[in-house]
Amino acid sequence: MKTGFFIPCYIDALMPQAAMSAYKLLQRFISDVEVVEKGTCCALPLADMGYTRKACGIEASVASLLEKYDRVVVPSGICTDQFRNFFNATPDSDAVRHVRESVFEVVEFLHDVLNIAELPWAHFPHKVALHNGCHSLRGLHEAKPSELVVPEYSKTEDLLKLVDGLEVAYATRRDECCGFGGTFAIWDKDVSGMMGLDKVMDYNRNRLEYVTSADCSCLLHQQTVANKYKIPLKAYYIAEILNGDAI
Repeated sequence: MKTGFFIPCYIDALMPQAAMSAYKLLQRFISDVEVVEKGTCCALPLADMGYTRKACGIEASVASLLEKYDRVVVPSGICTDQFRNFFNATPDSDAVRHVRESVFEVVEFLHDVLNIAELPWAHFPHKVALHNGCHSLRGLHEAKPSELVVPEYSKTEDLLKLVDGLEVAYATRRDECCGFGGTFAIWDKDVSGMMGLDKVMDYNRNRLEYVTSADCSCLLHQQTVANKYKIPLKAYYIAEILNGDAI
């Protein structure tokens, strides 16, 4: 099978080490993974703001790039959720339907598709806060949302438990949004900032100095807030830890 690796625009610009770790991690398990060249935005910001005509053009362009792959892995929960559940600004077509059905976030690809059971190279002897972002939690179902009366499960925690020395922890209100929310962080920046501060202060009260997530967007937001208020916190995208790149 031909596997594409799609690097979201914001990760390419602001957190390239996350993409590099995810790509190297995938290469440990599969030989056919290929970086999608000329990648672009998933169109989520434009779609969120109602600019359907502009989002349509981007979606059509992305669909033409991804249709040649049997499956596509994306190191971002929020972008994967967009591809799978909200990729509907452009007219329906075989290429568009293929995108919706073939795109996976890194955690679900490792957990559900590859069924990873060991990571012998991964070592991180620290207590780490796990933040399951809103899109990964409720859009991709990577863990049990606290509001649902269903059996406990967490794909992210399952993978982290394979890392030697790592102890998984959570904020007191583990499912509370950190305040990023894409364009929400722009239009309601004061509320967004306070939500981020609440989250990182929660980590601080629980003496958690590391945080990881399947959502780089959330990590960027939380790290920025922590830096602004001089709160000791280091954010790692989950693939950085799973590939043994976190130090």
